[in-house]
Amino acid sequence: MSPSPAVPTSAEPAPLPPPRLAYGAVTWKEVGYLLLNLPIVIIGFVFVVTMLAIGIGLSVTVIGLPLLAGGLIGCRLLGRLERARAREMLGVVIDDPRPMRPSTFGFLPWLWATLKDPVAWRHALYFAIRLPWGVLTFTLTFASLFVAWPALGFIARGLTTVDRVMVRGLLQPSDELEQRIAELESDRGVVVDHAAADLRRIERDLHDGAQARLVALAMDLGLAKEKLLEDPEAAAKMVGEAHGEVKIALQELRDLARGIHPAILTDRGLNAALSSVAARCTVPVQVGVDLNARPAAAIEGIAYFTVSELLQNISKHSGARTAGVDLWRSQERLMIQVRDDGNGGAGTTGGTGLAGLAERLDSVDGLLVVDSPVGGPTTITAELPWRDREQAPPRSGSARQGHHAG
Repeated sequence: MSPSPAVPTSAEPAPLPPPRLAYGAVTWKEVGYLLLNLPIVIIGFVFVVTMLAIGIGLSVTVIGLPLLAGGLIGCRLLGRLERARAREMLGVVIDDPRPMRPSTFGFLPWLWATLKDPVAWRHALYFAIRLPWGVLTFTLTFASLFVAWPALGFIARGLTTVDRVMVRGLLQPSDELEQRIAELESDRGVVVDHAAADLRRIERDLHDGAQARLVALAMDLGLAKEKLLEDPEAAAKMVGEAHGEVKIALQELRDLARGIHPAILTDRGLNAALSSVAARCTVPVQVGVDLNARPAAAIEGIAYFTVSELLQNISKHSGARTAGVDLWRSQERLMIQVRDDGNGGAGTTGGTGLAGLAERLDSVDGLLVVDSPVGGPTTITAELPWRDREQAPPRSGSARQGHHAG
């Protein structure tokens, strides 16, 4: 009897894919946010109601209003925690309100400023109205985990959309003015830092340069005075050397004054001042200034030093053969453009000089845009707010006549 043919075995079953969650990380963050709503809003609601009841109830006593003020500060802290929770779990990024600062020092100014703080009262309103919403979102989300699993993602997204609206409406800075104040406070810090750095630079230049030279000059003149009768020729030689030192000291003082505010800028404006700066650049620079009027002195000075610093960068780092500077007015902005055909690769990152320049321009509502691909060319555009120069009123004819008569 012949053996029966072998029956082929079936193929091995493919391995199952690893288990995974049905929803992504974003959805689970939203679900977690909704489940945390209930304990957090209970804490916030109890705190706000207790704070208002005790503070207002005891307001006729000495401790009532201070307790109410302390509760409002607590509302600010709870609001900060809620913004952090929304940032981490919902991706809602909003700025913190500016700190509460009384106009003057003292307990009573602090108390009054705290009691009328709109940010704290909006935070208190947020936690006061959130209790019913927290109960609703917790109940719906928890039930959906078991009885409405396929629709959980849609339910979580819809509920957290309402949460996002609440957070943006009540926990962010109240209006554009408050945000603008926060920006100006930050810009003021930048201006103060740069002003302090400039003062230290001027003090260092005076101490190490002109001051040291003038001290040595005074000593040389003292020695020349002693030798005037004993050795006139040696005294004359020392006076001649002192005369040379005076010239060098005067030149250093002129350079220092030019670094503070050049006289040519005050007398003749940006066109002449920038032409003078361009003449000192190691690269041929073509200057074009198309302005029908001079801007305010502060804006004019910032524009001058911006171009001066950019031309110094061209001289030191660009390897350019030619460069150009153009200034013009576009509506209420003063536009500055500096270009060169150098190596390129310039940028405002990494703590470079351009980064500091961008900070200084930003502190006065300015803007710096760098277009510098590797290999060049480089075009740097700066914007400054335009402010008209205040004209000094002319003196009257009678006043001039009285002056001449005197």
